[in-house]
Amino acid sequence: MALLGLTSFAAWTLLLVLATVPHQAHASSPGSLGRIINPPVYGICASSVIVHGYKCQEHEVTTSDGYILSLQRIPEGRGEGGGSGTRKQPVIIQHGVLVDGMTWLLNPPEQDLPLILADNGFDVWIANTRGTRYSRRHISLDPSSPAFWNWSWDELVSYDLPAVFDYVFSQTGQKINYVGHSLGTLIALASFSEGKLVNQLESAALLSPIAYLSHMNTELGVVAAKSFVGELTTLFGLAEFNPKGLPVDAFLKSLCAYPGIDCYDLLTALTGKNCCLNSSTVDLFLVNEPQSTSTKNMVHLAQTVRRGVLTKFNYVRPDHNIMHYGEIFPPIYNLSNIPHDLPLFISYGGRDALSDVRDVEKLLDILKFHDEEKRSVQFIEEYAHADYIMGFNAKDLVYNAVLSFFNRHN
Repeated sequence: MALLGLTSFAAWTLLLVLATVPHQAHASSPGSLGRIINPPVYGICASSVIVHGYKCQEHEVTTSDGYILSLQRIPEGRGEGGGSGTRKQPVIIQHGVLVDGMTWLLNPPEQDLPLILADNGFDVWIANTRGTRYSRRHISLDPSSPAFWNWSWDELVSYDLPAVFDYVFSQTGQKINYVGHSLGTLIALASFSEGKLVNQLESAALLSPIAYLSHMNTELGVVAAKSFVGELTTLFGLAEFNPKGLPVDAFLKSLCAYPGIDCYDLLTALTGKNCCLNSSTVDLFLVNEPQSTSTKNMVHLAQTVRRGVLTKFNYVRPDHNIMHYGEIFPPIYNLSNIPHDLPLFISYGGRDALSDVRDVEKLLDILKFHDEEKRSVQFIEEYAHADYIMGFNAKDLVYNAVLSFFNRHN
């Protein structure tokens, strides 16, 4: 269990480390394309949805820069006949970093958010970002190529989310509700601040938001920030950040050797003391996760931690920033530009070591001019980061509140 936990959350240790990686051009293709895959005999539908008696469809969507993303649709609740003809409100559910859409489906079905939403009359779509298990394809690049991994969460803002939203909107013809956790909140807020998606969006629920990371207080993260730069150079020579790979594992083990660092319960050390996880769910999590991301993405998150501001990727060299942005410093995502009448639900926990209370309060302060009736905030004192997706009582404490929020604003 200890070793599995070690690899599962390895990458979070790098969030406090400032580093840079070289930029490489990636291939692109015009437009955003999608298709349904039948029958769904392989993937998240077959393994984690259909087995519980729900209908599920496997879709794929191609981003305008060529990545082919996996998308699961749960069009109705368990036992529904599908003959009512009622148009259901679509919901996109977006996971965080180092995991994929499977992370929403690890508890019994009555405790899993996608299935709860489906049972309550929503048309549910589960997103999977580039680089994860079922989204490791591109129209011209292979995952073994460094060019495949030349992206950060900027590209999730610019390409992945718009492609998924466009596809779901084209399939349903309705405005979309959104649920994001962790990195899924960051890319949503950044998108909304630039005016992306808002015309297709009905409302958004943000769980454990990480727009700011200045006060992230993970025990292991502090040691990572003080570690020798020389220990990181081999990591940042890798385009793919694979938590199960030997270089990342070796780096983490070296940090765990520091005096006073207890890596036995790495989940607690990195996410906070989660109150409400069943051991069987954690074991299932460790079987299915973690997933790869790009090293550049981890570096971008590290920059967010160290600088305390939300900006596009910093290439550090002024000439490189000028080449990409036309200015010496990377542009800021100005969250105060988020439309004040966009319905937002924000839930955060008092024990969350990643989405620290002080950082969430900074986000709430930036959103203080949001229309009061459009902003709903929930604080759960005993919750930490993983409770929001795997907590056995998340339905009662969080998901029912999300349902009420969506129904109120639809």
